[in-house]
Amino acid sequence: MDKIQLTGIRCYGYTGFLPEEQVLGQWFEVDLTISLDLVAAGESDCIEHTLDYRGAIARVKEIVKTQKYALIEKLATAIAKTILELDKVEQVRVQLSKPAAPIPDFGGRITIDITRSNVMQS
Repeated sequence: MDKIQLTGIRCYGYTGFLPEEQVLGQWFEVDLTISLDLVAAGESDCIEHTLDYRGAIARVKEIVKTQKYALIEKLATAIAKTILELDKVEQVRVQLSKPAAPIPDFGGRITIDITRSNVMQS
């Protein structure tokens, strides 16, 4: 399956388990791997045959900036659901990171990595 990768989508949001995370906010970073059929786009050179990834980036930013959840797992799931609504998208992998989680004596990053697919029902 063909893929489009969008990396380093960085925006400020208000998701977190601690109350201050939902008030003060923090930075989030999102990487997407979007699976879709790119054969027609590769032959035609027409944007209509592919995903206009500007829309995907805008949707990610809107969700991170406006939604408040206790868990980043929920935020990652919300991002996956909205990307799957885009035309031609068959599957999406969302890697959502908190680069500066408010955990004492922890300087690393926390990343949730989920993959979701559009399931065809008959």
